[in-house]
Amino acid sequence: MAEKIIVVGGGAAGMMAAVAAAQQHADVLLLERNEKLGKKLYLTGKGRCNVTNACDTQDLFGQILRNAKFMYSAIYTYDNFRVMDFFEQNGVPLKTERGGRVFPVSDHSSDVIRGLAQALKRLGVTVRLHTRIASIQKEQGRFVVTDTDGRTVTAAKVILATGGLSYPSTGSDGDGYRFAEHFGHTLIRQKPSLAAMYVKEDDIPALQGLSLKNIRTRVSDGKKTLFDECGELLFTHFGVSGPLILRASAVVNDRLSKGPLTLSMDLKPALTDEQLDQRLLRDFAQVSRKQFKHALDQLLPAKMIPVVLARSGVCPEKKTLEVTKEERKHLLWLLKNFQATLTGMRDMKEAIITRGGVCVKEVNPSTMESKLVEGLYFAGEMLDVDAMTGGYNLQIAWSSGYLAGISAAAQPG
Repeated sequence: MAEKIIVVGGGAAGMMAAVAAAQQHADVLLLERNEKLGKKLYLTGKGRCNVTNACDTQDLFGQILRNAKFMYSAIYTYDNFRVMDFFEQNGVPLKTERGGRVFPVSDHSSDVIRGLAQALKRLGVTVRLHTRIASIQKEQGRFVVTDTDGRTVTAAKVILATGGLSYPSTGSDGDGYRFAEHFGHTLIRQKPSLAAMYVKEDDIPALQGLSLKNIRTRVSDGKKTLFDECGELLFTHFGVSGPLILRASAVVNDRLSKGPLTLSMDLKPALTDEQLDQRLLRDFAQVSRKQFKHALDQLLPAKMIPVVLARSGVCPEKKTLEVTKEERKHLLWLLKNFQATLTGMRDMKEAIITRGGVCVKEVNPSTMESKLVEGLYFAGEMLDVDAMTGGYNLQIAWSSGYLAGISAAAQPG
């Protein structure tokens, strides 16, 4: 057996790091503060765990928003197809859904955690739960790890995989950042990413709970478009959420911190302006003698009609046949450009991931080892690397964890 490697953090990256090191016949101790491993994994993919994405490996980098080049070695060492093979071989059958998203066939994230836990057991990794680390020191070439109960353990190598600040209820409270700073590492400011957003308009809360599918969403700063995609959006009591908004948040979070942005929703992206105008004329003709408030029943969800009517400026009691061409054109514009003002993002308690973390310039991308402290490695969300939704952030965790594990096991203590 090689000298002991301590992995701090039993999430996705930490478990994979421990597995990888143990596969190289290292003596591995995995320390986790919670009562069970993979607590945050239980929440991913709405409890289904979006394990990775089945896209071409090279396409993964286009979904990594910050420091994609830093991940080249890690991902090509342990790519998305190797990740899928690992879970299949460890009793977790997978399936691929829309957008290349990969899930366990069972739709249970617990199966992903079980597969990892069984691999850890089979490889002889020692797992110690309920263990919160108080300090990590390096003395005479070895790391001394002390927990909050005063117990200490020494090791030749330490892999920090404690996660970011998102979902603090799962134990991600920034301890790892404190250890990194202690060893002289620079921290890039941490911010929420993949989070819902607040809007200014007071008519949006009336739409709470309404989910719109297959709409086009654009976020702009004046005339500059920052984000433009089709998908699903959810209205909330404070603003907007859903897959489209989470993706947009990852792109605009820096700019949004400097001031409001405009959110424009095309409610009928499959129709051109001319086609939508013809649709309106047909719908109006069918209810020409009824009040205008009934003219949109076939076009919009019931909950949205009062808000659109109010914004249109047309009296709801007006007979539909009395609606002017100008009023109809304005309504058409509203349907293609339903707007709201984005004012900020929800906080870390609700963000899916943390943006920021350990500066990657101080980490060797070929090994995940610190350039400042020999024998110290980083993996997962602790690093200043983040990506879009769709399994890409977990792929970062698997790849960086695997590379850290095999590198720590390969280097002499």
